[in-house]
Amino acid sequence: MMDGAARKIIQPPLDRIGTWLAARGVKADHVTLFACLVGLAAAGLITAGYMIVALMLIVISRVCDGLDGSVARASQKTDFGGYLDITLDFVFYGAVPLAFIVHDPAANALAGAALIFSFYVNGASFLAYAVVAEKRGLSTTARGIKSIYFTTGLAEASETYIVFGIFCLWPAGFAPVAWVFTAICLYTAISRIMQARAEFPNEPSET
Repeated sequence: MMDGAARKIIQPPLDRIGTWLAARGVKADHVTLFACLVGLAAAGLITAGYMIVALMLIVISRVCDGLDGSVARASQKTDFGGYLDITLDFVFYGAVPLAFIVHDPAANALAGAALIFSFYVNGASFLAYAVVAEKRGLSTTARGIKSIYFTTGLAEASETYIVFGIFCLWPAGFAPVAWVFTAICLYTAISRIMQARAEFPNEPSET
């Protein structure tokens, strides 16, 4: 929901940095991998209870996650780069709630498992929609120039990052916040399914 507005603010400086990095031979895939590794390091720190340092790494990780696209646009976009970006995004999304489960399984296990489940369902609805949209030749720039079709929703990347920040700043509130965001993610998935039902008529497939 907030991604469009956030992109208008952060995209111009990211594009300038991305152009600078591309001119010096930095590859977009390397930025993507670095973003994921920093995110996994943050998850490791969460398990040990170093929440503020973990939050700082999460911020760095997500800035780099936006930067890889800027580097790609300034150099060369590839299908593998888009695939790698989406795949490692989901690695990061799963790693953070899992880290909170490991940190305090008694308090966080059930809510954390539910949150990961909602990420799985929401991600499946997002990726399946993109596959069918590609098959139908649909395109959109609502979330900028992307390698796959991006649908909007109540729970997008910006909301997820904010929730992760709340987790780090208020670890004792992980469970209630996770339950609320689980409901939001599932609502987003259901609304996307309804959107797909309206966008893709129930007619025989060509394949």
